[in-house]
Amino acid sequence: MELKLMMEKLGAPQTHLGLKSMIKEVDEDFDGKLSFREFLLIFHKAAAGELQEDSGLMALAKLSEIDVALEGVKGAKDFFEAKVQALNCASKFEAELKAEQDERKQAEEKRRLRQAAFRELKATFST
Repeated sequence: MELKLMMEKLGAPQTHLGLKSMIKEVDEDFDGKLSFREFLLIFHKAAAGELQEDSGLMALAKLSEIDVALEGVKGAKDFFEAKVQALNCASKFEAELKAEQDERKQAEEKRRLRQAAFRELKATFST
């Protein structure tokens, strides 16, 4: 799911099958997930010319690359810091949504407990 969201945010959305094939291309431990090492392997394979030109991984590598020789180390640093900051903003927004959903669930649970207690008291007085 994280890979899907990242590809969408980078402007190269992928189908479910496309994402599975992307993961399969670099999944060294065959767990169906991308570790950080496997993620970095995408860029290593792209630099070595081992990725197919039309693959989702090549699109990811192209969308996330920067030419350090052209931009310099400071430019590369700024590029990656901007990417991290953008991801952190998205994470904060998701965290706020999750907190709001948790609050609603807790309020619903309290309401349900109050109703159950009321029904119990009502049953006591009805008999």
